[in-house]
Amino acid sequence: MTPGARSPPGRPGAAEGSARAGPPSVHRGTVRGAPLCYEPSVLTPGAALRRVLDGLADIAPLSAERVPLGEAVSRALADDLVADRPLPAFDAATMDGYALRAADAARAGARLPVAFEVFAGHPAPGPIPPGGCCRIFTGAPLPAGADAVEQQEQVRRSGRSATFGRAAERGRFVRRAGTDVGEGAVAIAAGTELDPGSIGLAAALGRSELAVRRRPRVAILPTGDELVPLWRTPAPGQIVESNGHAIAAAVREAGGIPLLLPVAGDRPDALAAALAAARGADVLVTTGGVSVGARDLVRDALRRAGSRIHFWRVAMRPGKPFTFGRWGAAAVFGLPGNPASALVSFELFVRPALRRLAGLPGSGRVEVPVRLAAAQEKPPELEVCLRARLVPVRGELWAEPLATQRSGDLRSAVGYDALAVLPAGPARFARGARLRAIAVRPPA
Repeated sequence: MTPGARSPPGRPGAAEGSARAGPPSVHRGTVRGAPLCYEPSVLTPGAALRRVLDGLADIAPLSAERVPLGEAVSRALADDLVADRPLPAFDAATMDGYALRAADAARAGARLPVAFEVFAGHPAPGPIPPGGCCRIFTGAPLPAGADAVEQQEQVRRSGRSATFGRAAERGRFVRRAGTDVGEGAVAIAAGTELDPGSIGLAAALGRSELAVRRRPRVAILPTGDELVPLWRTPAPGQIVESNGHAIAAAVREAGGIPLLLPVAGDRPDALAAALAAARGADVLVTTGGVSVGARDLVRDALRRAGSRIHFWRVAMRPGKPFTFGRWGAAAVFGLPGNPASALVSFELFVRPALRRLAGLPGSGRVEVPVRLAAAQEKPPELEVCLRARLVPVRGELWAEPLATQRSGDLRSAVGYDALAVLPAGPARFARGARLRAIAVRPPA
């Protein structure tokens, strides 16, 4: 590759394929007690994520909107949901059986007359007569005077009377009014990520709409002279643009609303016009053009458009040439052009940011301990994320790296379960080494 040229698709550029890029001077120090080695202005992945989330402090979470109940799942509740009624609304039977006053069957063998029957959805015809009982079914309201239910398996019925096989107990098989949620209580706290159970609880409280945090609107701008849209046949030296579609899918999975913009060429005027079309989005994500080549023009285009770049390199592989900044009220992320690099950078930095904007906690991913299934070598100054499959073996998860880890290979971004993290410091990891992994899906 010619020095200073833009990295061609499918091949790692200097900032990504070599152990070190940029000025040769190296700084050494510690972050939270861990040794590190990095170039000037190159952040560790952990420091980069903190910078990203701190950089959203004035805009996260986004404003609230009211949506129909059925559209609120996986969204962050904007306000406390306060119960305007108790749940349940009345004392109810939790078993099919017989309702009675416990004192009337204080000993096994008590025989009581059956006054009437009560079914779910229907009020009792009256109070329990003194010394009597009634047939009752699960979910039915307890008649006035009753304070216990005995399941039918413990009762012998003979005509209009019932004999109880054991002593009754006050409160047995009775669900008291308000024991689920009391009137005036907070049923669901603001900030909760609404799951199907939350939706059911809101429905039980009669809510047809809920106030939730807006989903971030994410403009996605692929860049590069070599890229053509899906419907165009590539000329010699060109390829079909794919990163934008992959990132749009990742945005949807993270809970955002993607807006895929047309490809912008490697020219200042083309980039300026493309950035103008992105105005109004909550987030701008670009792919390509953020490394150190002569045609890596995205950072300069962002600056000319009025954005402020917070940082642009991370000591990791894949994804070292990663940019974060602010453009007014919008967050800006510049992802590398190589497919796996773009998706790994999205997973580590953009996904948590989108969730923070949407009012949701964390990344929505689970970190799991794993053992490395094959020995690995790497530059000691970089943190490396291996795309891996998770395989359970005798109660432990083993991370099997995909056959290729080349960041320019599209297949290297397909079908992995987790990112197994090789931390900075060591240059070699033996088979069986214990690591942490970020699970992106359950193992097959």
